[in-house]
Amino acid sequence: MIKVLIVDDSALIRKVLSKIFEEAPNIQVVGTASDPYIARDKIKLLNPDVITLDIEMPRMDGLTFLRNLMRLRPLPVVMISTLTQKGAPATLEAMENGAVDYVGKPSADNPEQLMEYADEIVAKVKMAAVANISRLEHQAARQPLTVRQVERVGTRTDKLIAIGASTGGTEAIRELLMMMPVDSPPMVITQHIPPMFSTSFAKRMNETLPLEVHEAEDGDKILPGHVYIAPGGLHMSLYSKAGAYYCKVFDGERVNLHKPSVEVLFDSVAKEVGNKAIGVMLTGMGADGAQAMLRMKQAGSYNIVQDEASSVVWGMPGAVVDVFGHDTILPLDKIAQELVKRSKLK
Repeated sequence: MIKVLIVDDSALIRKVLSKIFEEAPNIQVVGTASDPYIARDKIKLLNPDVITLDIEMPRMDGLTFLRNLMRLRPLPVVMISTLTQKGAPATLEAMENGAVDYVGKPSADNPEQLMEYADEIVAKVKMAAVANISRLEHQAARQPLTVRQVERVGTRTDKLIAIGASTGGTEAIRELLMMMPVDSPPMVITQHIPPMFSTSFAKRMNETLPLEVHEAEDGDKILPGHVYIAPGGLHMSLYSKAGAYYCKVFDGERVNLHKPSVEVLFDSVAKEVGNKAIGVMLTGMGADGAQAMLRMKQAGSYNIVQDEASSVVWGMPGAVVDVFGHDTILPLDKIAQELVKRSKLK
């Protein structure tokens, strides 16, 4: 039984969340709190397994509470905050500070809409209960990442790096890209992320990285030293034309329950890039992209999987290993080195 503490200043939101969890098997709401000070006392008293946390609250905001919690009493936290363009940067900051994942909640004038997200909320709380808490502690305790102007290393312009990620992926991507040289091969990334968050994520990465990071647009030419992130709520694949690669961004059915889907991107890489591709599967829940990564390998790509110890959730990387779609398994801090080695001019 997973013991959950709900922290939100809205009594109606607390009521709706309690109803969602009460109807879910193996989850017990052990308490609720209207602000972080009450939450602090209830954590000591109730010893929850997972906390759901809002960002905007009285007396102490959710980000400050999260930082204190991860420093003093690390616990898995799922942020349930308003899914808006304005709220996206704060939620991404929460991920940097050790939150496991996030769910967007409706505006305050219609909290009953939260019931539409019931399955997602339950799945993410269950996943949080088994998340790698030592990895989250490390993430929260580290010093802020500073831009490292990695020297040019002479990479091959015909190589292309394709990356897939989900839970814990926004931070894993950031750490990986920080260590990549400015003349890296082009990189295409599918991270499971909501529509309005992908714009903020790409902007945040572009401001803190030596590489050029974009939220991909349909028809973008894929260039060395540039990173293209799939927009939330849309699929991204790539195609080749006249010796160059281009992004294809499009709507469609969810694949493996996701849009964007790693499967969609990786299948296009297998078809269009073949043995010039390097695949990377980072931390994430589920198995999206595992079969397509195997098809990449069969087409000649070299595939890297993040190891379990450095992953927040070893679902997607583990699924690749289960189907033997990988060539090597590496901790997160060694993947950039391997990517440089595999893409160097010879």
